[in-house]
Amino acid sequence: MIHSHIADALKVPDLVRLSDGVVLVRFESMKIYSALSAVRHLLERGTIRPGQTLVDSSSGIYAYALALACHRYGMRCHIVASTTVDTTTRAQLEILGATVEQVRPSKNLKLDQELRVRRVKEILADHPGWHWMRQYHDDVHYLGYHEVADLIASAFPATALTLVGGVGSGASTGGIVERLRAADPSVRLVGVQPFGSVTFGSQDHHDPEAIIAGIGSSIVFDNVRHHLYDGLHWLDFTHAMSGTVALLRDHAVFAGLSTGAGYLAATYEARRRPDRLHLVIGADTGHRYVDRVFARHTEALDPAALKPVEVSAPEEMSMPWSTMAWRRAACPANGKERVA
Repeated sequence: MIHSHIADALKVPDLVRLSDGVVLVRFESMKIYSALSAVRHLLERGTIRPGQTLVDSSSGIYAYALALACHRYGMRCHIVASTTVDTTTRAQLEILGATVEQVRPSKNLKLDQELRVRRVKEILADHPGWHWMRQYHDDVHYLGYHEVADLIASAFPATALTLVGGVGSGASTGGIVERLRAADPSVRLVGVQPFGSVTFGSQDHHDPEAIIAGIGSSIVFDNVRHHLYDGLHWLDFTHAMSGTVALLRDHAVFAGLSTGAGYLAATYEARRRPDRLHLVIGADTGHRYVDRVFARHTEALDPAALKPVEVSAPEEMSMPWSTMAWRRAACPANGKERVA
């Protein structure tokens, strides 16, 4: 197939079997689906106009996806970048035509996200004609993942499926599983979170090692539909790193930190439910994690020796790895103020 734009080629995932019960849904950059569909939909309904500037904050892969979507549809793009956005990503964004500003370095996820949201609000006050894409809150970002669900349904017909992936904004895992459940309500969804994320109640646990970009949040995300999740795993940086290194060592898959965390969770889930096929969302490649993860590969733990603590409520969790049956429950009362 010949594509009219590189974004259409990059968005399509590869399916890689890791074991009898685990398949990796490996993306070059997962959020291209979300950004392309959202921009196209907003243009079609007249919410935005050609040539308008679209702005959002990002820890990395959404920034790249939005820059590609703006390049494809003739829009301008402005990114308020997290401290986790590396030089390689920033250079690509700028060459694609995006303007980029990066918030000052932060010691934790909460401060980083609050600084970015605050800066977006300041920008909109100065530029009222710009459109905030609100990837964390506007459900238009669910639409693109319906295509991913259709690919999965076509590849694995009449198969008992469990989707495992980083929660983040909620749109990717939520969008895929909602579409799959329209045909098969038994499809399970297992979310992966870092400690320190308010989304499923781990905000009182601090992982001093690092921010696991893109899978957790210190602020409330409207796009997270808690009732879609059957189970949760919370992992610290060292466990996520160990899963990421193992994925490269054992399967030659060079992927990001959230993929490694998902791989570790999916391997555990597959042992408990060998009758189901577990699909791990591999959101991006490992390039932006070379220094912080892959260069430290000798520190990685043996995944075969790792297992989570099973808890019955978020307040029972403990580091470095906990898991819980969520059972499609509603949003927990976490008492945190929403920032939007």
